[in-house]
Amino acid sequence: MFGVFFSWLPLKLDVKKWLILLLLLKLSSQSTEPDVEGEALTDLLVALNDSAGRITDWNFNFVSPCFSWSHITCRDGKVISLSLASLGLSGTLSPAITILKFLTSLDIQNNSLRGALPDYLANMTRLQNLNLANNDFSGSVPSTWGELSGLKHLDLSSNDLSGSIPLQLYSVPNFNFSGTRLSCGSSLEQPCVSNSHPQVSTNKGKLEAIITSASCAALVLLLVVAVFAYRYHRHLRKLKQDVFVDVTGEDDYKISLGQLRRFSLREIQLATDNFSESNIIGQGGFGRVYRGVLLDNTKVAVKRLVDYYSPGGEAAFLREVQLISVAVHRNLLRLIGFCTTSSERILVYPFMPNLSVAYRLRDLKPGEKGLDWPTRKRIAFGTAHGLEYLHEHCNPKIIHRDLKAANILLDDDFEAVLGDFGLAKLVDTKMTHVTTQVRGTMGHIAPEYLSTGKSSEKTDVFGYGITLLELVTGQRAIDFSRLEEEEDVLLLDHIKKLQRENRLQDIVDGNLKSYEPNEVETIIQVALLCTQSLPEDRPTMAEVVKMLQGVGLAERWAEWEQLEEVRNREFSLFSHQFRWAYDTTHDQEAIQLSTAR
Repeated sequence: MFGVFFSWLPLKLDVKKWLILLLLLKLSSQSTEPDVEGEALTDLLVALNDSAGRITDWNFNFVSPCFSWSHITCRDGKVISLSLASLGLSGTLSPAITILKFLTSLDIQNNSLRGALPDYLANMTRLQNLNLANNDFSGSVPSTWGELSGLKHLDLSSNDLSGSIPLQLYSVPNFNFSGTRLSCGSSLEQPCVSNSHPQVSTNKGKLEAIITSASCAALVLLLVVAVFAYRYHRHLRKLKQDVFVDVTGEDDYKISLGQLRRFSLREIQLATDNFSESNIIGQGGFGRVYRGVLLDNTKVAVKRLVDYYSPGGEAAFLREVQLISVAVHRNLLRLIGFCTTSSERILVYPFMPNLSVAYRLRDLKPGEKGLDWPTRKRIAFGTAHGLEYLHEHCNPKIIHRDLKAANILLDDDFEAVLGDFGLAKLVDTKMTHVTTQVRGTMGHIAPEYLSTGKSSEKTDVFGYGITLLELVTGQRAIDFSRLEEEEDVLLLDHIKKLQRENRLQDIVDGNLKSYEPNEVETIIQVALLCTQSLPEDRPTMAEVVKMLQGVGLAERWAEWEQLEEVRNREFSLFSHQFRWAYDTTHDQEAIQLSTAR
């Protein structure tokens, strides 16, 4: 068995690398369904014709879609949302999409997809959001689409469509067939767009009626004008508070969140130039983040949730709003306000001009400023203080669950601001852990969380330790290119090896022109203490803050070195046994092949 599996591997790879590859293969095949969905997505991408090369991480040979693929949202290991808007796609919609049986949201607007609207979409009964607007689809709307009883939002606008519209589709709460040649319009019984927009009553019409009815008596006229003036003043005052409330359902989705500002969709559209692609500054499973400028010239970052129609989308939105509204700290991202309509969930934050730590470490453009050592050290301290606040000073405590360099933002002064609470959890102080579906980013996920689904504040401590290693090295948590150099794929294992060999100069980011070796050693030691396999061995964030200052670090580090020596001996014994089993199996297979010949 070992021989069949390992026969394709370079013989130079050692046992540890084999074990890592086994782990990654295990992660990518925890259930058969995600693999089937991964194959369907790769087929779908071929048919969509991504000629611009916008989607580069849909690779069926690597981790399954729900772990790392972009433009995808999953729930319980199943793909539930695809957000492929404005990607320059010019192909067709493949029948492979029907394999995604749990899909609730499909957004492919603003592309150049062609062909007829596929009737097989009628089989996707879980669909709640279907947006195919601004494409080149032609023909008629399949009558079978009337079977999509779960649809809440349907947008087919601006396509070369003609013919009649299945009457059942008019029961969809929000629909848009405008910009087509479909049989709808004011002369017919059915509209082209949802006609439930609130009508803003005009005071001008009221005034005319009042003046007409009061013409018989000047005194009555004066009284009515006075009443009108009072009402008009109140109307103006309301307009100042909420200038652009004219979106379907906007008043029906208010959330009481204290002093947070409630924006209208029109304000957000104006601020972001109608969600222009040129204003995109970030993207993830939740959707996209846009740069924006409010009417008062305040620069903001607008986070637009794309999977609201999925079962987890609404929960993610409410979770983030709830968490950020109660967690206030200088090293935590402050929420300015939000926007809700029947089809939108949007969060508005202060704009972080220096973007994220990950950007400053690895994605700089020519001429942009990198991170020197004092700044990196300040980021390490700031992030630790933010996490300590979430774990120790919030009641109930908050677990972030997706700590990484990409989620640490930088303000004007390059101070660390911890953001993206979309995966965070509130935890009762009486509970030691929370069992949930595994979420997060590969390479940053604690081993006990990955294997059991149990997360605790020690899960964040592990993620913080990996983030410290990112800060020191500038490298990613997982890097397959290291295999070519016969190095460890996982950054944690790579650093452990270099640390054992006292190769500090090979650990530190080559972009750092100067640094303090003693301070680097302190950061690395804290990182390795935070990333121990057993959660009970890891320090709390309160202890981490002290150790970064040098308090109690020497004692904890001495204990770690003793434990690590024992672990290395055990692993060496296991590797020897593993190598013997492999060699024996390989020799037996060679003998069998020789005999067969």
